[in-house]
Amino acid sequence: MMNRRTLTQSAAALAAAACLGWAPAALAADEAPDALIKRLSSDVLETVKSDKSIKNGDVDKIMVLVNKTILPHVNFRRMTAAAVGPAWRSATPEQQQRLQDEFKTLLIRTYAGALSQVSDQSIVVKPLRAAPGDTDVLVRTEIRGRGDPVQLDYRLEKTPGEGGGWKIYNLNVLGVWLVETYRTQFAQEINAKGIDGLIDALAARNKANAGAATGVAGAK
Repeated sequence: MMNRRTLTQSAAALAAAACLGWAPAALAADEAPDALIKRLSSDVLETVKSDKSIKNGDVDKIMVLVNKTILPHVNFRRMTAAAVGPAWRSATPEQQQRLQDEFKTLLIRTYAGALSQVSDQSIVVKPLRAAPGDTDVLVRTEIRGRGDPVQLDYRLEKTPGEGGGWKIYNLNVLGVWLVETYRTQFAQEINAKGIDGLIDALAARNKANAGAATGVAGAK
């Protein structure tokens, strides 16, 4: 798992991804990927700073927000398939859906607590190095605030057709790619107990995280 420092510093990553749905569909489809990240990251940081319930780690509110907004703008299926690795292709459709659902819940709950650490940070988007016709790009950003700047990079793909546009499918925090980090963990679980074993492990971790969040909420 990523360490606590990494999770805390990368809180804006999930916040930005979760709130991408705030952009009108037509605008999101036409907007350049770096412009999209810059505009929405700024909006999200301001929202997180001003929303007391999110800053207090209200996981239920964060979950509702993400479920309403994240799916149209983040390719969770591609993200999950990449994290699971070769075993994804042998999984049944039902298993693939379970993996996607549990992985999404894991990511949201993992980062939810870190959102309360967002205070005076700002986002700086670096110049985009991509050709006009590229459909897979890297948008590099930095989170600046107290202490050293935090590297936060987004991998996005351009999807065709109605409802298309740029979709995030991986995040790099402090030089660590999220998908690759989980791929190593998932491979160990799959090798030991198979796909169903990984699903059970993810479900158990999510249940434990939910219980911990409830305990914290009750203690406030």
